[in-house]
Amino acid sequence: MDSWKIGDVKITRLQEQEPVWPGTMILKEAVADNVKREGEWLNPFCKDGNFKLSIHALLVETEGKRILVDTCVGNDKTRPGFADWNHLHLPFLQNMEKAGVTRESIDTVLCTHLHLDHVGWNTTLENGKWVPTFPKAKYLMVKREWEHWNKFDGMADFKMTIDDSVRPIIEAGRAELIDNGHRLSADVVLEATPGHTPGHTSVRISSGGENAVITGDMIHHPIQIAHPDWICEFDTDPAMGSATRKAFVERYCDQPVTVIGTHFAGPTSGHIVRHNGGFRFAA
Repeated sequence: MDSWKIGDVKITRLQEQEPVWPGTMILKEAVADNVKREGEWLNPFCKDGNFKLSIHALLVETEGKRILVDTCVGNDKTRPGFADWNHLHLPFLQNMEKAGVTRESIDTVLCTHLHLDHVGWNTTLENGKWVPTFPKAKYLMVKREWEHWNKFDGMADFKMTIDDSVRPIIEAGRAELIDNGHRLSADVVLEATPGHTPGHTSVRISSGGENAVITGDMIHHPIQIAHPDWICEFDTDPAMGSATRKAFVERYCDQPVTVIGTHFAGPTSGHIVRHNGGFRFAA
């Protein structure tokens, strides 16, 4: 289990699963020749020419509070278009408890966006009904994000996600719709990174003179740091997503800011550095 200390803030990775997929499942430019051309720096993030990815939540502990950033895919969810995620039965909650993190100990659940692999454990199935998993938590969602997905009438898996993992939170009165820039604590603030979805947010942590940022899906894989123009197949607004990524890479390049990738399998954290007129992720 990876963890980091950023000043007085502790961040812990709580892994649900670690798939290995062809890069082209995420980025159409990530064909074998292009990936191989990157050289040895990319080796930790690839396996047999495929991308190593991680589906994990990030627990942020600050000011005596526990904030859970994203909640993975979840169990018992019907996802016909995503066979690897259809009707899962994974020990995610049990593993959390073994790590000393009970459901009742979570004060806040923050959704960087409302895609199926980020909100799944928002709810669990009890007596045929989807109920909030974390009984004492308030669930934070960016208002612009909810407005988009509340009206969404496209791919079935994304509609199902809203109906089984988001709408029950709204209907239970447990959601708080916020704006990007919202401050969760003195050390934790949301940073707008739209494009992948309309209200997508990253999370900036600053404490004791140290800094970190949790990417969300603004970046899926370290290769996009070298190629911020490579578009994720699931970006709502590809042009905006690319522009957001480029600005992010420029902003945090050669800065003492720990970048924690929401889908980086490991090393999950590192720094953005300049290299031969471009950029790399240095773990």
